[in-house]
Amino acid sequence: MIIMANMRNTKNPMPEQAPCVRNKNFLEVTTGYTPEMAMDEAQRCLNCKHKPCMQGCPVAVRIPEFIAMVAEGNFEAAYEKITETNALPAVCGRVCPQEKQCESKCVRGIKGEPVAIGRLERFVADHHMAHGEDRITVPQKNGKKVAVVGSGPSGLTAAGDLAKMGYEVTIYEAFHTAGGVLMYGIPEFRLPKAIVQTEIEKLKKYGVKIETNTIIGKTLLVDELLEDIGYDAVYIGSGAGLPSFLGIEGEELNGVYSANEFLTRINLMKGYKFPEYDTPIYCGKKVAVFGGGNVAMDAARSAKRLGAENVYIIYRRGKEELPARAEEVAHAEEEGVEFLLLQNPTKFIGGLDGWLTGVEVVDMQLGEPDASGRRRPQAVEGSEHIIEIDTAVVSIGQTPNPLIKKTTKGLDTNTRGCIIADEQGATSKPFVYAGGDVVTGAATVILAMGAGKTAALAIHDKLQNKEIDHD
Repeated sequence: MIIMANMRNTKNPMPEQAPCVRNKNFLEVTTGYTPEMAMDEAQRCLNCKHKPCMQGCPVAVRIPEFIAMVAEGNFEAAYEKITETNALPAVCGRVCPQEKQCESKCVRGIKGEPVAIGRLERFVADHHMAHGEDRITVPQKNGKKVAVVGSGPSGLTAAGDLAKMGYEVTIYEAFHTAGGVLMYGIPEFRLPKAIVQTEIEKLKKYGVKIETNTIIGKTLLVDELLEDIGYDAVYIGSGAGLPSFLGIEGEELNGVYSANEFLTRINLMKGYKFPEYDTPIYCGKKVAVFGGGNVAMDAARSAKRLGAENVYIIYRRGKEELPARAEEVAHAEEEGVEFLLLQNPTKFIGGLDGWLTGVEVVDMQLGEPDASGRRRPQAVEGSEHIIEIDTAVVSIGQTPNPLIKKTTKGLDTNTRGCIIADEQGATSKPFVYAGGDVVTGAATVILAMGAGKTAALAIHDKLQNKEIDHD
């Protein structure tokens, strides 16, 4: 079947809830392509000989091939093509920064908008969930077993790939529900939790076991996994869940959250459904979120949905320097979040009752570039002023929890507490591999998945070609 390329320069717009409606509910903002829209968008792909889009995909999805199948209306074949390398397509189609990865390499983006690769991936995954049937062949076991620490995107990917290669795989998860940052960090309106659990259930069909409420470094040690329980290898994909703080006066006041706690209470513990669910979440009428990344956008947009009248993003650089996805910034603005840029907090102010009442900020100006290449913000002398707020959310990054580092013999980490691993995920400790945020610090879901995929192959090579001796 020969399909003529659609040479329109713009993507099919993504259908979504109106801003004035969605900022009052936690339902998914975007509602997805129809089959007709997906086929029309897929026909914009030129099926380039050198496949430049694939160079931007950390999990090597065969993008032109699956898009060609969508263009023909063969959605199930497209799903099978995607899942040859990507175990979480419904997740990636929603939260991957495609504009910086696959879509940034798309030839159609030179003179117009790139093909909407992420939207097509999401459509294919959603269509399969609604109409398809999983064709799962459980591989014959090879006699070796691997423990995976953490059930976030990196751990799930490593576990799934290893299970498909015949390993007996058990994931150990500290929380009561599997999914890691996909469950506790990303709000329901961006990534419905039922979708995450559906993807996880599919992995279980390949034989992956998940032990929740198990803290590695406390309930069990990495050394015990290898020496006492008898795992042949361990993959650590426990993420970066330790929040960073501003270190300013008043940070201990009631009403000051880390973004990690704020979002975990909302997402994993369903605080927005209190009292239907047991976990309450305090959110005042005037909320300030400090930071400019995707997590900050998630926190600010969640605060709006919890009923806050005024929500501010306070960021020490300008709009051009915001690290969040452009789509997330645009959605936040549409939903009524106010951006107070080139401002930096100097102290929190509280009342006699110990509750937050305001924040003192200072105006900033951008100077010379720093080591990251971004212009360094500098305070404007005498510009201090107070903004009245009753809730603050600090979203300036996370680092790995030090528990595994402190309780594992021979595991090297760097000055930020991240596990040191080579390009294949191998650490200083034999038969222990690591990847994702626990190695890089907080990054993206798809990069963590790529690290899990790479490490799974390295573990397979190690266990199939080397004599095992954990002593």
